[in-house]
Amino acid sequence: MMTSNNKKITKKDINKVFWRSFSVNASFNYERQMSQGAQYALSPILKKLYPNKEELSEALKRHAEFFNTTPMMSPFIFGITAAMEEENANTEQFDESSINAIKASLMGPLAGIGDSVFWGTLRPLAGGIACSLALTGNIFAPILFLLLFNIPNVLVRYFGVHYGYSSGMKALKKFEELGLTDKIFKGAAVLGLLVIGAMVASMVNVNLAISFGSGESAIALGDVINGIMPKMLSLLITLFIYKLIKKGVKVNYILLGIIVLSIIATFFGIL
Repeated sequence: MMTSNNKKITKKDINKVFWRSFSVNASFNYERQMSQGAQYALSPILKKLYPNKEELSEALKRHAEFFNTTPMMSPFIFGITAAMEEENANTEQFDESSINAIKASLMGPLAGIGDSVFWGTLRPLAGGIACSLALTGNIFAPILFLLLFNIPNVLVRYFGVHYGYSSGMKALKKFEELGLTDKIFKGAAVLGLLVIGAMVASMVNVNLAISFGSGESAIALGDVINGIMPKMLSLLITLFIYKLIKKGVKVNYILLGIIVLSIIATFFGIL
């Protein structure tokens, strides 16, 4: 690869990403979820790497794509993303599409780990300890809860973003030395598509209420369709909405249409 620049990210820059990561969920939306928070967290890095307005605009658009993971785990992904953006800014032939591919491939597995550790284990544990103290009238119970939950939260975010950046740079250099860069990025792209496909299957539900026959012998139309291909209706609905978005239909109109059609379909016993 040909290197054309020498733009370097410093520890101070990574610390800015760390501080901004606390607001990653502040502008959550149902179209792209944490994408605006990701843009905000990475913007100091992007502004430094891309002083040209057109390049900066492209970088911001790149990180406007769908993003969602456990907030505490997001700094690790941002650290790796920063390393890849640095490589992209310094290398002419770097594949920009690989940046979002890596993000997409990491957000699902890390969300599974983060949700289990923070929401499923740490929060109930901290809440239980704090509640036991509160029942005895201890006024420090809420403070203890905040400390028990947020000390690990802050540590994981801080070391996560720094480790993500350093490990990302090492990995990129190693892949380049072994000549595996293209293969790794293609594999990450495939894994990212698998993650998005799994999200469609788990988050989009279409339950038909139509059935043929009566009593115990009744056959549900939804079961017949799922027997042909599980989650077929979810896939078709997702592809239809994707086509509408590609045609320029506003997301708010699509959401309103889904609500209206769902109410009508439920009224007539279709859903």
